[in-house]
Amino acid sequence: MVKRSVSGDVFEQIAAEVLGGELPAGSTLPSERQLAEALGVSRPAVREALQRLAAAGLVSVRQGEATTVLDYRRSAGLEVLPRLLLRGDTIDPAVARSILEARLHNGPKIAELAAARVRARGGAEAQIDGELALLHESVDSLVAESDPLTQQRIALEFWDHVLDLADSIAFRLMYSMLRAAYEPALAALAPIMSAEVGNGGAYRDLAAAIAAGEPERAAESARALLGPATTALIHALDGA
Repeated sequence: MVKRSVSGDVFEQIAAEVLGGELPAGSTLPSERQLAEALGVSRPAVREALQRLAAAGLVSVRQGEATTVLDYRRSAGLEVLPRLLLRGDTIDPAVARSILEARLHNGPKIAELAAARVRARGGAEAQIDGELALLHESVDSLVAESDPLTQQRIALEFWDHVLDLADSIAFRLMYSMLRAAYEPALAALAPIMSAEVGNGGAYRDLAAAIAAGEPERAAESARALLGPATTALIHALDGA
């Protein structure tokens, strides 16, 4: 287990209170000295934590002024998603729903971009062939696997390869954060996701559409793959 630093502990505590609403937007934090005394840590540890909070878009730190809590919905990035999704051992239904909606809308576009790049090829033919080989290998591994939890992990690797083919840094960074939020809940989601990750034929269809360089077919295949489980999960969340 990796030991967290003192400043890391301070960061996590304040971040949890900001994201949880205990420290609402517009409120001010005590001074560094007051925080250090209240938390029983050094002022340098508090200062480092505040700098991290500012970098995450959770607070505004200005020299000579009080540290102000920001509206993270407007100032923070996707890196806060994992903290928003899981509050202790509890999944936040609203956050989970938004992640599922993003997954359903982004997946087909990523598949479309991947197929378009395969069709264009250009001077990267060898690289694309290698990426396609990895894509097909992940489908083979998925079909050979029977454990739903392991299948989910392989499915995530499949989408990693699709993203490599799409060659979009914006979608890559978005996916990385969505995946970081999603992975801690894999075991809880396994019963509902089993139908999707167990549908090897749908993954083969999507891989074939991308390999054939057919963007519209790839987008439709991705939609057909992702849609049923997304709908089922949203219904489950609405009934929770």
